[in-house]
Amino acid sequence: MRTAMKRFAAAVPAVAREFLVVFSFAASIARAEAIREVPDPLEPPAGAVLSLSVHAVGVQIYRCSAAPDNPSGFGWTFVAPEADLFDSSGRRMGRHYAGPTWETSDGSKVVGALKAAVESPEPTAIPWLLLRAKSTEGHGVLSRTTSIQRLRTVGGKAPSQGCSQARAGQETKAPYRAEYDFYVAQP
Repeated sequence: MRTAMKRFAAAVPAVAREFLVVFSFAASIARAEAIREVPDPLEPPAGAVLSLSVHAVGVQIYRCSAAPDNPSGFGWTFVAPEADLFDSSGRRMGRHYAGPTWETSDGSKVVGALKAAVESPEPTAIPWLLLRAKSTEGHGVLSRTTSIQRLRTVGGKAPSQGCSQARAGQETKAPYRAEYDFYVAQP
């Protein structure tokens, strides 16, 4: 591979190589900026203040089951997430599980209810979400949460195939990553 790259570099004039590098860098910046933007339907309510941002690494669990509108058809149905939550320094600080629930090591937790969803810019990733806090517990970092965003998702979609009557009841786990931002009401 390195030999092929050296031959390519030698064959392409320096000006063209410089253009390719600049163009590639500009394209990656534009893509990163587009992914950082939050679509309007996912904006937290006016007056909400970001209190915590974590990275989740885990799986989305799906179960093979009969389609509700067609008992002879089968498909993957979402069951629950299972993920560890990490702060910006990479320290594990909690977990995310059914509910959907987020729980931190300080004992606080929040259960969310879907408010809005937008398809991810990545076609193989689960949607970005805005959730409202349905309930909170404890006296820690999540205890005053009013809204939760799921952004910058990678992976996690249900398989497009493989669910049939023979596999009914079986579960599969789709690896995913996401950023969760927690908001509180402005004091």
